[in-house]
Amino acid sequence: MEQFFSTLNDIVWNPVLVVLLLLAGLYFSIRTRFLQVRRLRLMVSTLFGNKEGDDGISSFQAFSLALSGRVGTGNIVGVAAAIAFGGPGAVFWMWMVAFLGASTAFVESTLAQIYKFPHSSGFRGGPFTFYEKGLGKRWPGVLLAVITILSSGIFLTGVQANGVSSTLSNAFSVPPLVTGLALAALTALVVIGGVHRIAKVAAFVTPIMAAGYILLSLVVVSVHIHEVPAMFSLIFRSAFGMDPLFGGILGSTISLGVKRGLFSNEAGQGTGAIVSAAADVHNPAQQGLAQAFSVYVDTLLVCTATALMILTSGTYNVMDANGTVVVSHAPALGENYTAFTQSAVDTVFPGFGSEFVAVAMLFFVFTTLLAYYFYAESSILYLFRKRAPLWEKVSVRGLQAILLASIVFGSVKDANLVWKMGDIGVGLMAWLTVIAIIILFPKALKALKDFEEELKSKKE
Repeated sequence: MEQFFSTLNDIVWNPVLVVLLLLAGLYFSIRTRFLQVRRLRLMVSTLFGNKEGDDGISSFQAFSLALSGRVGTGNIVGVAAAIAFGGPGAVFWMWMVAFLGASTAFVESTLAQIYKFPHSSGFRGGPFTFYEKGLGKRWPGVLLAVITILSSGIFLTGVQANGVSSTLSNAFSVPPLVTGLALAALTALVVIGGVHRIAKVAAFVTPIMAAGYILLSLVVVSVHIHEVPAMFSLIFRSAFGMDPLFGGILGSTISLGVKRGLFSNEAGQGTGAIVSAAADVHNPAQQGLAQAFSVYVDTLLVCTATALMILTSGTYNVMDANGTVVVSHAPALGENYTAFTQSAVDTVFPGFGSEFVAVAMLFFVFTTLLAYYFYAESSILYLFRKRAPLWEKVSVRGLQAILLASIVFGSVKDANLVWKMGDIGVGLMAWLTVIAIIILFPKALKALKDFEEELKSKKE
């Protein structure tokens, strides 16, 4: 099974997809005149521009829900894995994906507002509606909805659960099965309550956990502040193969940086668009700007916090594609990259770091699972919206059962297998989403220009 998923992963994540995502982000950035820099202040202000209503959730709730999907095991385990197999230079490519991905997130979230559909639970939509309502092609939308259900409801769920079970096992020796069962029970309490309960929990928990984690990282990095200049130099040199120690793995450096960056911030994957469709805003571009900012928070703040702790503390090893150790800074850790971050915190808080990271991971993963359920549920509502209500109800209950089972399954399975499954899900969604948003980009650009004209008129 692992060999099958490994081969499929290589097919989905071929260099063409990596280049396509980067070029799409660059194209969107140029055509929008780098709105991710030019409109940074507006990105923040749009978060609080509306309130929750009967027809949808607020911009801030949608921002928090999308951020909860982005901030998860990828920010801790994913960053550590990128460094372990791509070297410090992978961090640079994660930054590039975030910078360019902010414009991609704007485009897909703006289009989600344009092509959303009404439902009894509020507005819904996503990349699948881009194909049906935007391009007049239903079958690609159906295909993407099915892939989203499989990816978010099964594959990615297993990745998140595996990450938290590993850290809790390292810190507290909690059996993975116990972690899986407890996490499944916790998730069930919220998802059964529907979209508004999910949004409220995400809006409360996500900002607090992200701020706490970043604060801890600042303390750790400040203790190793003398290592910071050399660390940044190493990141930039190894990102382009100029460091002799990492020159032989340059392909992995770029590929893993882009892959882990996308896995974390989800720009171009389409999941942020699914959340954005549920927001009730007066202009589509407003929600696009809010989601662009969530990419920054995820990668430039939370992912960077993890990377800086690991690299300044020197608690990492780097392996090539064959598993041969290229650089060994922490021999005791070996290939256990899930412990890189925990060991980094332990250098400042002995006996406390592992426990703190484990608890942070638990909150990260919990809110991410809520977002994943919302992605999959929205896909089901799209598929069955024109059928009898019974079909929809049965399908949603079935999804809940499968998602909870996937949490338990992922908690006890080998990490390499579930990561490959997760990468396949992300890659397939990205392929279909990025093609649609490139074709429909003029619609998003027009919405941006209309919004800017509206702001200019109000100012005058």
